[in-house]
Amino acid sequence: MPEKEFTTYFDYIKDYVLEYSPKLITAIIILAIGLWATSIITRFVKRIMRKRKVEDTLVLFVGNLIFWALRILVLITVISKLGVETSSFVAILGAAGLAVGLALQGSLSNFAGGVLIILLKPFKVGDVIETQGVIGTVKEIKIFSTLITLPENKLAIIPNASLSNDKIINYTINGNLRIDIEIGVDYGSNFKQVKEVVFEVLNAHPLILKDPKPAVFVKTLNNSSVDFAIRPWSKAENYWTVRAEILEACKLAFDNAGIEIPYPHQVEIKKNTK
Repeated sequence: MPEKEFTTYFDYIKDYVLEYSPKLITAIIILAIGLWATSIITRFVKRIMRKRKVEDTLVLFVGNLIFWALRILVLITVISKLGVETSSFVAILGAAGLAVGLALQGSLSNFAGGVLIILLKPFKVGDVIETQGVIGTVKEIKIFSTLITLPENKLAIIPNASLSNDKIINYTINGNLRIDIEIGVDYGSNFKQVKEVVFEVLNAHPLILKDPKPAVFVKTLNNSSVDFAIRPWSKAENYWTVRAEILEACKLAFDNAGIEIPYPHQVEIKKNTK
């Protein structure tokens, strides 16, 4: 190769290196700082979320989402610094994200519902709630669904999208629960005696709270009975136990006191054969 031609190639390579080396160095620096910053920011966000007692499932998911979103941003920045056109690349990413979003529309709705439940905390694991036509104890709150154990030990798996948009009754969140019981007695019964018998039952039960005080009063005058409302209070975890035992104890106490609970029954009428 002639010396003049070699010099020309050398000058060309030198000019190319001098032109692009600052871009390459800048891109390498951005890449190094970006990767370091991505890890720092992700750890910082996770630490903040854990301090605010956000569920670990959401912490990990959001942490990974932020981590990879920042890395993709760093990659696009590095490519653009090298002089590569990134508009097409961004358009491809956008189209891919839209396609994935449409394909996972239901799952994304459940995810958004899970995030709302975890952040707003209308209930927590161990709470007794009523929603979607079921009553049970919250076993686990996942990103896409919530697991509820029913009283008969069945497991209800409810999508978070439906759960977050439905009415939720939390029986546990306030600590104590009022137990609403209604018992009908015969119109011929002594109302004062009925109340005394019921109060004796309530005062004898060890799981009924003294404060707030239980209440007993006439609620409804029905066609065939006088309905008494019985309103004791108990701790949330004792609700079903107290309700069942009070119903049974009231029935036994009424029987001993001669208080009749009306019920439909047939009366045999004897015909006069004379």
